[in-house]
Amino acid sequence: MKIVIASDIYYPMTNGVAVFAHNLANGLAKAGHEVLVLSPSFNGKFHIETDEESGVKTAFLTSLRFPFYPDQINKVPERRDFLGIQMPRLAYRHGIWWSVNPVKEIKKILKDFQPDVIHLQTAETIALAVMWYAKKYKVPLVSTGHAYPDNITDQLKILKPKLIKKASNAMLRAYMSSFLKHAEYATMPTEMAIGDLIPKNRKHFKVTVEALSNGVDLTEFYPKKPDAKILKKYGLTAKTQKILYIGRVDPEKSISVVLNAFKKLLTLPKVETKDLELIIVGDGIDLANLKTLAKELEIEGQVKFLGKIMPPELIEIYRAGLMFVTASETETQGIVLIEAAAVGLPLVAVDAGAVSELCQNRKNGELCHPGDVAGIAHAMKRILIDPERLKKYKLASIEIAKRHDLKRTIARFEEIYEQAIILKNTEE
Repeated sequence: MKIVIASDIYYPMTNGVAVFAHNLANGLAKAGHEVLVLSPSFNGKFHIETDEESGVKTAFLTSLRFPFYPDQINKVPERRDFLGIQMPRLAYRHGIWWSVNPVKEIKKILKDFQPDVIHLQTAETIALAVMWYAKKYKVPLVSTGHAYPDNITDQLKILKPKLIKKASNAMLRAYMSSFLKHAEYATMPTEMAIGDLIPKNRKHFKVTVEALSNGVDLTEFYPKKPDAKILKKYGLTAKTQKILYIGRVDPEKSISVVLNAFKKLLTLPKVETKDLELIIVGDGIDLANLKTLAKELEIEGQVKFLGKIMPPELIEIYRAGLMFVTASETETQGIVLIEAAAVGLPLVAVDAGAVSELCQNRKNGELCHPGDVAGIAHAMKRILIDPERLKKYKLASIEIAKRHDLKRTIARFEEIYEQAIILKNTEE
């Protein structure tokens, strides 16, 4: 098949959508399909590149920088001081890239490529142009929903008042679901994500929406002793017990809750605190705030911010961990949770979003109430002081991760594309 993957967010950006779209494109190419990716250009100029290893062709569309959110490629700089006072950040030097008017470029590229099917990953400007093209030229369309409204509204302070946020979320929910509604076939990573986004009354929502895991490559993510050289590179040693958070360092991830829970953990009885560390891997707009919070909590000596790390080095960081902890309430699945489970880490998370399908309470980890600092601290303690519980959770995590093998995801999408083609032909 000739398959187009269209995404306003793409590798080397570091978030779940970008990672999934990149993995999907490479996996489909390895399976023998001709794959074209549509993505914003990360230098502003239109150009086409072909990956020599995978054969995936990527059309980078003419784009502009928007300075109000970082590009998730370059390191977010520290906030500037003025007379010893940290200034609020009004803009980012390396702002996110957006394709402002991609219709003309997309029309030419897709007419030349003649796709059998198009797979949408996002709901922004590229997606709008692709939907127009698919409808006009009767190309089968598959859409995958990756986001909750909170992923957007939690970033913007102007939307924080409850009434404004509630109204904004309702509008965004309708907008996001429309991208699924107008495809031949739609997917989301979990059943819980579908239940949260799609109206319970589906009278006017006729398209099939299937739960299909984003998946991870289990030939790369598996339990193994970590590489000591990689640990040393990032200032880590095998002697300490490492509690990990890996992912975007943005407000909706609620990492401040994890920091406060770690502070609480250090005060609990029976917890050996000397060799205990909280390791935070990733970059984002909340990093400066979290570093300040660690100082205020007087735990900066036991919290390490490693910044952005990419595979294969990232896999060694996972393998060095004792457990993985997140307080995020906005996950439609969470690729980092699958990756952590795949290397055999117990999970501590909150019962919100779709996390409970990966962190299964008292099976491979502990589920807590959202925002429950004490609850998360005690959950970490139970794993720390109970070797049998730790072993049980590790083994269960590995088994749960097996259900999310990227190979299964790729194979199922191949079937979905064929089904979408049949459905489109039936319409005609």
